[in-house]
This record gives sequence, C-alpha cells and structure tokens, in this order.
Amino acid sequence: MAQRNGVIAAVDVGTTKVCCFIARVQEDGTPRIVGIGHQLARGMKNGTVVDMEDLESSIRASVEAAEEMSKEHIRAVAINVSGGQPASANVKVEVATNGHPVNEADIRRMLDLGRAHHESHERELIHAIPVDYTIDGNEGIKDPRGMFGDRLGVTIHIISAGSGPVRNLSTVVNRCHLDIEARVVSPYAAGMACLVEDEKELGVTCIDMGGGTTSIAVFLGGQLVHTDVIAVGGAHVTSDIARCLSTPLAHAERLKTLYGSAIPSPSDDREILKVPLVGEDEDGASNQVPRSLLIQIVQPRLEETFEMVRACLEQSGFDRMAGRRVVLTGGASQMQGVRELAGMVLEKQVRLGRPVGLQGLPEATGGPAFSTCAGLIRYAMVHVPAPSRGRRTGTEGGTGLGRLGAWLKRNF
Repeated sequence: MAQRNGVIAAVDVGTTKVCCFIARVQEDGTPRIVGIGHQLARGMKNGTVVDMEDLESSIRASVEAAEEMSKEHIRAVAINVSGGQPASANVKVEVATNGHPVNEADIRRMLDLGRAHHESHERELIHAIPVDYTIDGNEGIKDPRGMFGDRLGVTIHIISAGSGPVRNLSTVVNRCHLDIEARVVSPYAAGMACLVEDEKELGVTCIDMGGGTTSIAVFLGGQLVHTDVIAVGGAHVTSDIARCLSTPLAHAERLKTLYGSAIPSPSDDREILKVPLVGEDEDGASNQVPRSLLIQIVQPRLEETFEMVRACLEQSGFDRMAGRRVVLTGGASQMQGVRELAGMVLEKQVRLGRPVGLQGLPEATGGPAFSTCAGLIRYAMVHVPAPSRGRRTGTEGGTGLGRLGAWLKRNF
C-alpha cells in the first residue's frame, strides 16, 4: 500500500468533544502531529447532529486552534461516523473468469456487484472492505491477480449508516469550508490507532467508549470483519449521577471523573463527598454523600453497557471468532475499574488502548479519549491518495472510477 506525503488533517466529531489533529508526514513515512485543537461539542447527541449551527461553531473553533498551532491552512479532513446506526454485513460475490488469469477488470466487476448489493436510499455506504478472496473455492488468498481458475470470489465487509445523519454531519463540515476526503466509522479508526498487528491477525474486539455511543469493531486475519454501535456512553453515566444526586451536570461530570469507579472498595463508605444541589449558588446548600452511593449509581450503567456489548457480539456470531482479547478505548474507558468490570462481564482479557505510532502527541492528548482522532490520521495516510487533498471525495476516497482507482491502489 502506498503511503501519502505532506499534511493530513482529521476531525473527530463526538457527542462530548470535537477534536482536530494536523499531522505532517516525515521523510521516514511516519506521521508527526503538528497541530491539535479540541473543544466541548455542542449540537450533538448520541453521535447524531441535533443543532447544525452549534456544531459548526465547535468544529470551526477546534480546526482554527489546530491550524494556529501548526501554522498550516487545511482544506480537507478525514472525519468519523458514529451516528446513523452504522451496521455491518459481509457480502459474498463470485464471478466467472473462464480460465484466464485474474485481472483488475475481474476484481472491479466483483466490487461493483458487492456495492450494488447494498445500494439504498436510506443507507449510505461508508466502507467496502475486501476481507477474503477465493479461487474455485480455495480460501485465504491475499492477492488473486495473475492466478488461474474458473471462478473468482470475494467476501466484502460492507459498512453503511443512515443517510440522513451522515449527510447532516457532512453538511456541517462543508459549512466550515472543509472538504471530506475520508469517512471512517469510529471503532475502525480507534482500532487503527490502538491495536498491534498480532492482535488484528489473531482476533480482537476494540470497544470505543465515547460520550454518547459505545462502538464495537472486531478484527480477524488482519481485517475489520464486524462493527456495531450501542447508543449508550459516558454522558449517560453523568446524567444518572446528576439525576440521582440532584446536582448540576457539570458537577456530576466532575464527581464521575474524580471519584467514580466501576468496582466498589471497602473504603468507599468512609469517604464523604460534597455534592452541590441543582439550582443553588456555588456557596449554597449541598449534600454530603458517601462515595459508595456514587459507585452504586455508576456501576449498574457500566455493567449494562458491557452486557449490551456482549449481547451484540453473541448475536452477530463474532463472539467466539474474535478470540479472548478486548481493547478498551475512548474517554469513558478511563474511569477507575472499567477494565476489571469489562473483563468480568465479557469473560475476556482486557487492556486499555491508547494511540501508538504517532510522533509529537503530548501526554495530555495521548490517552484513550483521543484514539479515534489519531486513528483517522493513520487511516488517511494509508487509504487516501495524496492527490485528492483539497478535493471532496465521498466514501472510501471518491465516487465511481476515482473511488475504484483508490480501492485498487489500496488493496494491491
């Protein structure tokens, strides 16, 4: 796969924050982060746009901060997709080769058939990833070009999302005078940032715990083979705390970050927390509650989230195929005890993932909360050819012949 040069920009539009990374590709081919901007997200709910003007302001502020830091002016960005209920399907396609060696026209024909299988007005194609080629039923072929056989087959992993939410997000980004050169589902980007090659080869589930959504990506044989999204995230834990303790959302977030835990400990009853009451002044009435009460609010919601993840994996049939390895990432994964709770509910080995392989990433933005943005940079380096910079290129690097050319370059 040819890697691109020059400057790459990514915008992670989340429910709770908007983040922009600008990277410069160095002589050795590694990306170095030269600009960072992040803002509280306004105008998003559960990964979906609810106020275009508010979101536009958040994206502009984030991009301008990154531009100022990098002294670069960006025209095109890679963005994430977490709204529109992204869904995953593996489509098998076969074409006759009539005994001639496999060429690019055969592959093009298969890809077109696979994409046509999933075209719809209600769903927008985000990714079409070739997972496994076969020739006359023989599996495990990485590159079929030049091989002989009567029938060429491929399994294509199709990922689509609701057209409305995807177009709303694209419209807001375009209103910021930015073109979109790649759209990537959030867990795929997070996996690209945090997973090592052996994990992707042997089987791993990446769980990206965001503010409004928790998304799942299963990798096997080095490829993304399944994705799913649950509309529950860290912001739901904050809401639970605010509601149960009658405290403002800002204080609930602070309590969750500083004192929240997914696992109780013996000292929780002795630790007393001051909880300001909603509607009161800063110095007004407040409650004194034991930390154990806070944990009784936090734990059930997180437990429920992991049970929903487990149910999704079991329903899809990828639970066993994905092996025993889980990598947690996203802002909500940083809470104390989350890794241990995930291990108990999912009955798998769990580690916390943070971006790897990016130079120039300060410690403050090198944690799990910035995995998706880091993964967008890595995705664009490999999957978006440099000439497309500054030009709008829809799904997977373009439309029609442009997209096909990019796909062939990527996969061969």
